[in-house]
Amino acid sequence: NKDLLIALLNAILELKAPITAVVLKNPYSLAAYRTGKMAVLDIKACDASGRWFYVEMQINEDRSFDKRAIYYWAKIITEQLSEGAMYRTLQKTYCISILDFDLIPNRTEFHNCYTILNRATGQDDGIHDLVELHYLELGKFNKDYADLTTALDRWVTFFTRAQQLDRHLLPQTLAIDPNISKALEVAERLFNPDERATYEVRLQEMLNNKNAIAAARAEGLTEGRAEGQAALQAALQAVARNLLKILPPEEVAKQTGLSLVEVMALSTRD
Repeated sequence: NKDLLIALLNAILELKAPITAVVLKNPYSLAAYRTGKMAVLDIKACDASGRWFYVEMQINEDRSFDKRAIYYWAKIITEQLSEGAMYRTLQKTYCISILDFDLIPNRTEFHNCYTILNRATGQDDGIHDLVELHYLELGKFNKDYADLTTALDRWVTFFTRAQQLDRHLLPQTLAIDPNISKALEVAERLFNPDERATYEVRLQEMLNNKNAIAAARAEGLTEGRAEGQAALQAALQAVARNLLKILPPEEVAKQTGLSLVEVMALSTRD
């Protein structure tokens, strides 16, 4: 569904020269996502003008995500250079992170964009115009249907409320956008009732684990130092055991903050 990807990219980026066609650069396994082997969905693409786009959807909180976003941007930049190619052939890369957790403190906007600016002037002088980092924090989006005014508003509503929407009975502010109707139709087609039920169970389990981690950290802060750390470690290990049922060890380590060695030990012990 490249047309939906193009519509989403145009809604987020609002480029002077809109995207009209893309070529996907990485494979995507729906089967892996359905079976719970993926907590991250990422899409890499480029368009006819040479611009590169990287879209990542992250469900679980990742405390090092800000650093990871920079790493992936740098990785995509280096991938553009084939052996013997010139640096001048590098094209601008847009990295878009759609997050189901809050990443940026003290910002209430759900969409924030970062570029490289001149510190003295606060201006973009255009000499490092190779990157834009976009973060969409879904939890900060709180518009009612009547307040949806942009294509991005409609897309974020789709991401946050798709399970509540009937494409045949959409609110008028969504019905005016054929891309949203098509996205809902595609979602319905991809998941049969049994698969949807499995997805809902998995989603609830991940939400429970997220809440458990937050509660454990809060408890660790309120108790004495030694007791709090012990309680936090025990709670994180319990959450890790649950996550190992649906995620690979590397992802469990990332989500809980436990080392991979600790997670592997839990896996072996169970």
